[in-house]
Amino acid sequence: MEQMQLVIGNKAYSSWSMRAWLALKHTQAVFQEIVVPLDVPGYKQKLLAHAPTGKVPVLKADGLAIWDSLAICEYLAERFPEARLWPQDTAARAEARSVSAEMHSGFPAIRREYPFNCRATDRHVQGTGELEREIGRVQALWSRCRERFGKGGPWLFGHFTTADCMYIPVALRFVTYGTQLSGTAADYVNKMQQFPAVREWVAAARLEKEIIEADEVGRAR
Repeated sequence: MEQMQLVIGNKAYSSWSMRAWLALKHTQAVFQEIVVPLDVPGYKQKLLAHAPTGKVPVLKADGLAIWDSLAICEYLAERFPEARLWPQDTAARAEARSVSAEMHSGFPAIRREYPFNCRATDRHVQGTGELEREIGRVQALWSRCRERFGKGGPWLFGHFTTADCMYIPVALRFVTYGTQLSGTAADYVNKMQQFPAVREWVAAARLEKEIIEADEVGRAR
């Protein structure tokens, strides 16, 4: 069987790359990591050589090029059922898919006002009302998942799932921008920061030299 390859962007800045990487890492499969720095001359052409979207991430496996983080997670869940990337219980699985899709397509203010920059801390932005509402929605969502389905472990659905892959980059945004959280949300962020895979990703991000100025917001002047 050929070794899988995962094409990703800068670890400091590419939250979608991180989502697919976390899922693949969780399967314990051996894979080659191909990092294509973003927003530098020629990067789009390099990405188009891997998939027609010209975006990251891309999983290359079984002669296929699978793009989009959620599609990659679905493929990995089917190929590695023992990894339990979706809950076994029907109701929990439906909820996990719903919250994952909500992250995949929603939260525009968080994306816009809190650019992903996992190697940065102590950043401060003047948040809008839309941002505050979305932060409140994320906290309520995490609390609901933990209360209804998370009694068996520390993650949103007890054990680690695709839903965690979707929301860990959001939690890292909250760390970067010093977002005040409480209760379940604060506990989730603390647990996430200690997770070995997250620590590995962030440590690698801190070694990167590239800087994308558009994502370096909230610095002290």
